Amino acid sequence: MREQKHGYYAPYIDGLRAVAVLSVMAYHLNPAWLPGGFTGVDVFFVISGFVVSTSVHKLPPMRMGAFMLIFYSRRVTRIVPALTVCLVATAAVSALFIPNAYLSDTNQRTGVLAFFGLSNVLLAHRGRDYFSPHAEYNPFTHTWSLGVEEQFYLVFPLLFFAWILGRRRLSTGLFWGGLAASLVCALWLAKVNQLSAFYLIWSRFWELAAGVLLFQWMANRGHSFDTDSPPSTAANRWAAVSLAVLLAGLWTANPAAAPLPAAILPVLGTLGLLGFVHGRQGGAVQRVLSLPAIRFIGRISYSLYLWHWPVVVLARWTTGLESPAVQLLAVAMAFALATLSYYWVEMPTRRIGPRLARPVTIGAGLSLLATGLAASVLVNAAQPRLSLSTVARNSADWYVNWNDANRGATGCHVEISSTGFLGGQFTRVTPSGCGAKAAANQRTLYVSGDSHSGSYATMLGKFARETDTRIVHFTRGGCAFMSLGLEDERQADCARYNAQVIDHILPQMTRGDVLFLPSLRLPRFTQLALDAEKARMHDAVWNATARTERASAEQDASAILRRITDRGVQVIIEAPKPLYMSSPYRCSDWFNRDSRGCQRGESLPRDYLENLRQPVMATLARMHAANEAVVVWDPLPALCQRDTCSAKVGGRPLFFDSDHLSAYGNDILLPYFIDFVGRLAPVPENAVGVDAMHKSASK
Repeated sequence: MREQKHGYYAPYIDGLRAVAVLSVMAYHLNPAWLPGGFTGVDVFFVISGFVVSTSVHKLPPMRMGAFMLIFYSRRVTRIVPALTVCLVATAAVSALFIPNAYLSDTNQRTGVLAFFGLSNVLLAHRGRDYFSPHAEYNPFTHTWSLGVEEQFYLVFPLLFFAWILGRRRLSTGLFWGGLAASLVCALWLAKVNQLSAFYLIWSRFWELAAGVLLFQWMANRGHSFDTDSPPSTAANRWAAVSLAVLLAGLWTANPAAAPLPAAILPVLGTLGLLGFVHGRQGGAVQRVLSLPAIRFIGRISYSLYLWHWPVVVLARWTTGLESPAVQLLAVAMAFALATLSYYWVEMPTRRIGPRLARPVTIGAGLSLLATGLAASVLVNAAQPRLSLSTVARNSADWYVNWNDANRGATGCHVEISSTGFLGGQFTRVTPSGCGAKAAANQRTLYVSGDSHSGSYATMLGKFARETDTRIVHFTRGGCAFMSLGLEDERQADCARYNAQVIDHILPQMTRGDVLFLPSLRLPRFTQLALDAEKARMHDAVWNATARTERASAEQDASAILRRITDRGVQVIIEAPKPLYMSSPYRCSDWFNRDSRGCQRGESLPRDYLENLRQPVMATLARMHAANEAVVVWDPLPALCQRDTCSAKVGGRPLFFDSDHLSAYGNDILLPYFIDFVGRLAPVPENAVGVDAMHKSASK
């Protein structure tokens, strides 16, 4: 993330890089250590804009093509070799230790797009918050900032070329215009799309442009970038103030306010340090930032930034990152890998690059990228065979998949088509050659819910094949359908999504169809101590607020369900399944089963779980009593047949993580679901408030 030095060397800039990378590392190891440490990336952005300007400002007037060859040959030499080695190595290690799962579902694509400088676009598009578990378990998340820089470098030569030609005002005006537009965009995106505001160049350009404009302002004032400047007591004082501003930003920045206003203090502090310290000897700030140890960290900062994050993520996936011993080991490994990368990859290529013709340098860099990309793609494809994880080696037990329905099928099979739907997924499953029913008489099972709806794919696909039933399936992670009080469903975006699902399917429904509503209806466990966590969960479902929200949600749900059952459609609501404190897929191998997240085990007393879900069960019973066409399917008895409920049975997983079913769990539930749906009686005309229970469906 820093420019190769040309000409005058300002050691304090390496010191600033050290501050930036150490801040980011501290935040990634434990956010409590430095709550605003993530803004170290903003410091890098300002430094990059400043240093990339100083590296080319002495070039004589030339054609644009020649200028771009010089600029990009330097960028390729600086960025590509270390990045390629890190990406390929990370892909290989990920294939060994990280199984495919919802926490890793974008990992491979992020790594591939990092070769193109586009990982930030994917992360913004796929809704992966930088501060969410999805990002924390993706070993390529940190490449988003490299993507921003590389995209800036596509524009920089076009805006800076006027400076090379001597038209300084024009170049400065172009950068000021870009900075202003970027600030406006950042403020707007922060209100309408926080993810895009965080990840994309449009809302980050101003930080890099600020570094360029600082250089241009200093150059226009006659500052020398080739020799030392005279000592200045005033400059030293302002440098100390700037350092204080920077440190304040690194401590106080709020993740919810990134990039604006979170980046303001770090950017201002960095600009002040670059401006007041550059070229001046003496002063406490200059001396501290120029200490040999600090300068060394700054010199390896690019490689250290590249390598520290995969090390941190690998620790999260294996041993866990909570203990001081593991944290210390992670720091040591990151420094060791960065030092090796600096001396064996960065320095050799930086020495060789200038000796080659510039087109050759660029061509060699692109070839290296292509080779690394091909290697990563091959490794990704071979991941199931390379993996050391039992999850990958026994994928048929773990991974839920619509295509499981066609495994071993001859003749009778299901046709599956999927497409996006309002930020979620719409899947249609159609049996073919599975029975003699005419299409007009064929029942349709509609399904809608959050990710728990998606975790029934194996069961539903096989259900479609064995019962000759069409499936129309909607799922959107985090958007429960009738969660009966959980927060996610009440978010405005989820409420709109669920309303549009109903509006989409209601005109298609006919008498005899069924609507199945599986969703998370209990809060998840967190990582508190065992007794404290049990007490928290009990309070979360039994307190007055929870009762009030369930009552309100019950009233809202009943009105929606009445619209559906009035069409003669039977509604099945899934009762809460067991949920656990540990995730089986993260606790099933020799390299991860002893991590802190696995210590609380994968089992709970059945009495405890029954008590936990009792308020929800009471709500569901009332909903059925008010509308006999609404019935409750309870998977818990099939998944927990003893006094202790376990996420695994006979060494095979019933659950993939703490609350989502595995493929084996789907197979266990399939006969129960087939029997349950088969017992459903037709919806009687004007069925309102009859039996307390729908006897034929609850057996």
